[in-house]
Amino acid sequence: MTADRSLRIAPRVWLGVLAYLLYLAVFYGVWIFNGIDYNHIGDSEDTLWKWYVAPLAAGSIVIIIIVSIYGWWRPALFETKKRLPAWVWIFPGILALLAVLGLFGDTSRVTPLMWVFLVIGSLLVGFNEELVTRGQLIVALRSRFGELGVWFFSTLLFGLLHLPNTLFGTGLPGISQVGITFLIGTVLYLLRRVSGTLIFAMALHALWDFSSFAAPGGLSGIVGILVGIVAVIFAIILTRRESRAEKAVSAPA
Repeated sequence: MTADRSLRIAPRVWLGVLAYLLYLAVFYGVWIFNGIDYNHIGDSEDTLWKWYVAPLAAGSIVIIIIVSIYGWWRPALFETKKRLPAWVWIFPGILALLAVLGLFGDTSRVTPLMWVFLVIGSLLVGFNEELVTRGQLIVALRSRFGELGVWFFSTLLFGLLHLPNTLFGTGLPGISQVGITFLIGTVLYLLRRVSGTLIFAMALHALWDFSSFAAPGGLSGIVGILVGIVAVIFAIILTRRESRAEKAVSAPA
């Protein structure tokens, strides 16, 4: 794949992975400094501030600086590939509906200040994790891989981004979070591709996390997993088709 020469720094896979690792180092560094206990992040105003808002705020500074140095803002935020068929909106649409319905659960424990921290933290997690994995990382991966590889590796790294949670409170059962986030990440990848911008994925990601923290549990998570499984099947079909078309175009006559 050829790199976009209009960018300040030519995209390379290692640059995308470097940005990913630097973000993780800062985020988890703040967690360690603040004495994180993952299973109790949403317990109080204090825990939401120390373990949700603070590390995300620090991480956002890092990724903003890196993407600015790279000069990758436009291709990170706006799709350079042809949009996927309109029916793909079904997957993120269902996920958004599930997140909204989840907010009708029991939120009596949430104080006004907790709501503020939940909103700020959710917006930051949507911005950060999307920009890191389905933004700048996609730009980097497209310098080498076809779209099938771009979807798979960007979504895999999104899942692995959550693997350290096993060391901070979830234990071995937390490994399942990698698989779940891979499924949800696939829906977010499809949303980027069908909408033409990462901004919609940022918004849906923020809404999903906000709902999960405000009213955890319920049927939404199970249905979301089922939607993610179907989304993976169609992501493979659509990206394989794209990759084959790209090879056919680039092949010598």
